[in-house]
Amino acid sequence: MAERMIEAPDVTLCTEPFGSTAEPPVLLIMGVGASMLWWDEEFCRGLADHGHFVIRYDHRDTGRSTTYEPGHPGYSGADLVRDAIAVLDGYGRPAAHIVGVSAGAAFAQVLALEFADRVLSLVLISSSPVTTAERALPPPSEEFVRFVATANVDWTDRDSVIEHQVGYSRVLAGSQRPFDEQATRRLVRADVERARNFASMQNHNTISDDGPEHPPLASIAAPTLVIHGTADPLFPLPHGEALAREIPGATLLTLYAAGHGVDRRDWQSIVSAILEHTSPR
Repeated sequence: MAERMIEAPDVTLCTEPFGSTAEPPVLLIMGVGASMLWWDEEFCRGLADHGHFVIRYDHRDTGRSTTYEPGHPGYSGADLVRDAIAVLDGYGRPAAHIVGVSAGAAFAQVLALEFADRVLSLVLISSSPVTTAERALPPPSEEFVRFVATANVDWTDRDSVIEHQVGYSRVLAGSQRPFDEQATRRLVRADVERARNFASMQNHNTISDDGPEHPPLASIAAPTLVIHGTADPLFPLPHGEALAREIPGATLLTLYAAGHGVDRRDWQSIVSAILEHTSPR
């Protein structure tokens, strides 16, 4: 299917569906600073070909969705959560299976807490609890912290942005697997070249969460699957373990040596786990 623009009151969101509209819907929510291209088409079809109607979409300030002046986002984290609802509304779907990665999984948690009737099930990949309960969770790796602290990127220069994004992806991939720089560079270049304004991607680093304090994770009723890499440098494994422990009935799938995100080497395991998790009970 072709890309489809969803018009909400204050934003236009670029989406792309896969599969039959007669099948149960799966909404894919990417992390911040990344368009829907990071949900690879082959990955999406792996779900759609097994009885799901899959929807991926560009966040504001990524891809072909509404963009704002670099450094001046006109929205908050709560707006990005509501954008997911706008996508469901645009497709006439009262609820969907929600699959989120990184910050997208944080948005998915908020959806389950604040819009429970719109969530059939949750899959949380490379995430951390969004609630404020006290936990002794480890910080990001030293390599990750060092990269963020020393990053030097010119957001007005396409090549500089591409180099920065490739470097960031290398760090997020962790240190226990070979990094596929060639494939990552192709993806990053496609992401940058497709964007309405690639400099606006940085806006996600400055948005705030203006919503109220969220209820505890124990109030999530949706069946939940947590997927987490054992080598995640941003949210070390105890973050995923905390999610699985605090959400009632949640199960945890660990991916050995996997870093942060959805790596091609794990697609089969992730797709199979999602299909099993979302199958009728």
